[in-house]
Amino acid sequence: MAQSSAIEWTEATWNPVTGCTKISSGCDNCYAARFSERFRGVPNHPFESGFDLTLRPARLEQPLAWRRPRMIFVNSMSDLFHKDVPTSFVDRVFDTMERADWHEFQILTKRSSLMRDYVNARYVSRPVPAHIWLGVSVEDGTKKSRVAHLRDTNAAVRFLSVEPLIGPIGTLDLIGLHWVIVGGESGPGARPMEKAWVVDLLRQCARADVPFFFKQWGGRSPKTGGRLLDGREHNGWPRNARAAVSAAL
Repeated sequence: MAQSSAIEWTEATWNPVTGCTKISSGCDNCYAARFSERFRGVPNHPFESGFDLTLRPARLEQPLAWRRPRMIFVNSMSDLFHKDVPTSFVDRVFDTMERADWHEFQILTKRSSLMRDYVNARYVSRPVPAHIWLGVSVEDGTKKSRVAHLRDTNAAVRFLSVEPLIGPIGTLDLIGLHWVIVGGESGPGARPMEKAWVVDLLRQCARADVPFFFKQWGGRSPKTGGRLLDGREHNGWPRNARAAVSAAL
């Protein structure tokens, strides 16, 4: 667990799973894969096996030792709903999150149908506890089915990460969504993001009354293009987020 994070929309990261496999164009320049593979073969390094999918049971209860409330991005270096993560292990991750209810947990996936099916089976008669936020990543208009899967997920807080935004999204159905994050790609070979794509999403969020968070323009590094859109930052947050946690970010 990292007790701080440079990601603008969270406070900390927790990785009970690391490693993944690429499933769509948004994965092409994955920062987590690039970082992990630097250490492949380094003896005793946490990423000695590079970006191979790795379960890390020793980390499962880390959030329970963190007494100050934090906003925690779950599996920033993986995807909890990867098909090779056993359901029994996902159960243990959710068990910990339920117990550590003084934190806010943020889960993002591209395996949206697997998340929907797991969550709806686990929470048959009630939504996911409100301190566990569920989200999907969408990189362009060809992946909007993930948003439909998210809407069908029995969650109290649903959010959408449009990052890296590498093509126009088109019209989104934002009914049942509570937050939208938008950002450009960063790192070697970063694909440019057009302003018109961002402005279109901002306008759709405004019409649907959904909070909008603009993370970055991207470029060679995450900070290259800054965070200003038409001269201002956009720092919208889900309205049911705990005020004390949001104010701390």
